[in-house]
Order: sequence, then structure tokens, then C-alpha cells
Amino acid sequence: MKKLISLMIAAVTVVGLFAGCGSKSGTLKVAVSPDFSPMEFVDPSKSGQDRFVGFDISLAKYIASEMGMELEIMPMSFEACQTAVYTGTADMSLSGFSWTEERAKNYNMSDTYHAGDNEENQVLITLAGNEGKFTNPEDLNGVKIGAQTASLQESLCKSQLPGCEIVTIGDLGTALLQLKKGDFDCMAVADGNGDAIIANNPDIIKSGFKFEIDPQYTDNLILLKKGNDELTAKVNEILAKAKAAGLYETWYTEAEQLAGIGVEESYSDPTGTEAQ
Repeated sequence: MKKLISLMIAAVTVVGLFAGCGSKSGTLKVAVSPDFSPMEFVDPSKSGQDRFVGFDISLAKYIASEMGMELEIMPMSFEACQTAVYTGTADMSLSGFSWTEERAKNYNMSDTYHAGDNEENQVLITLAGNEGKFTNPEDLNGVKIGAQTASLQESLCKSQLPGCEIVTIGDLGTALLQLKKGDFDCMAVADGNGDAIIANNPDIIKSGFKFEIDPQYTDNLILLKKGNDELTAKVNEILAKAKAAGLYETWYTEAEQLAGIGVEESYSDPTGTEAQ
């Protein structure tokens, strides 16, 4: 009888742990904005949950596996990802997030992880033919720059290019089409994201301008609901395990390879990847 009671207590403990760490259904709900190659984007050759690929997707799969939970990728806009975590609709969001003071106030944030060179530089991309035109801050006074709503890039434009005209954008795939149409002159992106875009769009180049980046912005982190300390601690344990195993480098290399194949389709056809 004592053994039976002990087993029952252990079972309740396990259920309680995962109920506190994620969704009570045993499914880990992760919000992503799948327009940010090589971190998260869509492989048009696949369907369902399998169509979501990239570094953050590999990391999300690893976290769910380590927790013994099913993974549900919830695609939505970058801004909506943050709202979903804030309201508890999603357990967490992996979407190339960098540290910002505002996020620190409103969310639990995981320990950082390093995804290749994606965040080491923040740059402007523009149309081919604009070589040398937008290289200095003075060149950008009065220039329209597309920057994703609630992103690090938007914050950098506001602080380092006060003379520019910021055009807030949502989905990066739609924004790329806007750039090509001339709705704005440049688009602010993470360096790795810019590389992926340029690899599949020969009419796009880097302008030559680079933002000054504080080291605290060069790594990524996971957003979790404020006060969800148990899940945050568990995620940090898993991140440490992934880092020790050298998985970050493997995942980023795989993501870069995927981003060079079919990324144009995922950018030019964002329909079906957004949950409005």
C-alpha cells in the first residue's frame, strides 16, 4: 500500500510539474513569426507543422522533447507573438528576440542563446542601384525606413537615426514587396536575415550602413509570461544542456542551408503563415 501511495504521489508530482511548466493539455504552445529567416520561416515544400523550419524551430522542438511534451507551433505576426505570451495564449515565444528594457519589464526572459551571426550586426537593405547612397546617418535624414513593429530594429532607428521617417511594418515578406515597390527606401533587418533575403533576391543589397550594437543585443532569448518562474527555470536548464552539447552551431548551419533554398517563396507568399 505504501508503495502504491508513493507511486500515486510521484505521478501527481509529475503532472503538477508539467501543468505548471506549460499547457495543462501536455502541449507546449510556442508562438513564432515565421517570416524571419534563418531563425523561423516556412518551407513551402512541406505542410502542417512540418512547414515551419529554422533555428528557433529546432530549439522549440528540443525544449518540448526535453519536457516530454507535444509541440504546437503557433504562427502569427511578430507583435502578436508578444501579445500571446503576455495574455497567456502561448506558453512562450521564440522569434529572434533580443533583450530590451521594455521586454524586461513585461515578461520573464530566458537566459540568452547565440544563433550564429544573425544578431551581431543590424543593417539596412535597399534596392540594387542604391550603392553608396545610404551609408551614413546624414544620408538617411528624411529617408523612409521600414522597421518591424515592436522590434529591436524599430528601436535602433528611433535612437540612432532620428532624422529618418520610420514606416512601421508587420510581416517581413510583405515588407520586402513594399521595398521593391518603393513604399520606403530601406528596411532595417538583422544581418543574418538580410543575408537570407539577399541570397534569394538579387535586386536587394545591403546599404553599407550598420547600427551601433550594444553587446546585450547580440544574443537571443525566449519570452515567457511574467511570473512564470517555474517554466523559465526549466527552459534555462534545457538551454544550458543544448549549449553544452554544441547544438546551437548545428542548428544555425542547418537553418542557413535551408534559408538558401526556397526562402524567396516563404517571403513572397506569407499567406497561410499568419494567425491574424
